[in-house]
Amino acid sequence: MNTKNNRRRRASKEKIERVFIELLQTEDLNAITVSDICKRCELNRSTFYANFIDIYDLAEQVRVHLEEDVAGLYEADRLQQTNSNDYLRLLRHIKENQLFYRTYFKLGYDNQFELKYYDTHLAQQHFNNQNIAYHIEFFRSGFNAVIKMWLQGGCKETPEEIENIIRSEYRGRSD
Repeated sequence: MNTKNNRRRRASKEKIERVFIELLQTEDLNAITVSDICKRCELNRSTFYANFIDIYDLAEQVRVHLEEDVAGLYEADRLQQTNSNDYLRLLRHIKENQLFYRTYFKLGYDNQFELKYYDTHLAQQHFNNQNIAYHIEFFRSGFNAVIKMWLQGGCKETPEEIENIIRSEYRGRSD
């Protein structure tokens, strides 16, 4: 029985995703074929198409999976309607899942990511809520740039060191 969540199907899907992510480290998305993936996975094309529409659907599902993982890190904050500003959770997750994050950035999904849990109370305190859209974009872009640089260097610095860098830049030089 080929039910949606059976163990064998999940294993095949995970194998396809893993091989896809590995291929993305050396190939562009448009150069990867279903045949390449299936050969490396030793699976039939029908197994691929039972799980994904095409390569782009596979890329989208990998993105969704990673964003769900990140959202799960902050589920308690969301449920309590607070913002802990705890970057260490995310930075540790990034260090433990470097390949996924490199893939996320390579696919350009960072340009689509929205800060859903932005601390508007802190923004009110520091910026009187003026030009918040610009501030959010500046913070998101700067944060992503630091993470990309960290990943390119193999995450040699500890998550705590990166958090200190981000916090010192966020505070600015007016202190």
